[in-house]
Amino acid sequence: MNGLTIDAHIDLAQACQADAVLVGSGRKTREVAADPAIMDQLRFDSTRQLLAAQCSGTFLLGKLGLLGDAPACTDAISKPWVQAAGVNVVNQAFYANGNIATAGGCLSAQYLAVWLLARLKSTEAAREVLHHFAPVGEKDEYVARGMAHIEGFI
Repeated sequence: MNGLTIDAHIDLAQACQADAVLVGSGRKTREVAADPAIMDQLRFDSTRQLLAAQCSGTFLLGKLGLLGDAPACTDAISKPWVQAAGVNVVNQAFYANGNIATAGGCLSAQYLAVWLLARLKSTEAAREVLHHFAPVGEKDEYVARGMAHIEGFI
């Protein structure tokens, strides 16, 4: 969006075989969702994989039919598209249903990361990582807040 280039180290087919997939957000998400050449490659398996999406990434999971009628989170800009995809959007920063988690708002990415760490490794590992990156002087409160968002979904 702002000139940052990210080179892929694996293709979409390989990414779809990962243990965990994080679907990010971006201003071209609707174009991606309308492109069969891309969408046909996205073959996720929520029985085997952890799937996490932030903001308009939730739209992609909705278009793929992965969210069902479970609640999901997104940002205010993406909300109309996500709802149009048949997704039940809730007004909160994080929600998980089984192996699928969604978050709304750029700063909610930390909740997805902590949820993924807790599910893939352990809640203690998630706490340690969150503590390491938390602002100085706010570590305990930051960790408590982050963990409070995900603990009911572990």
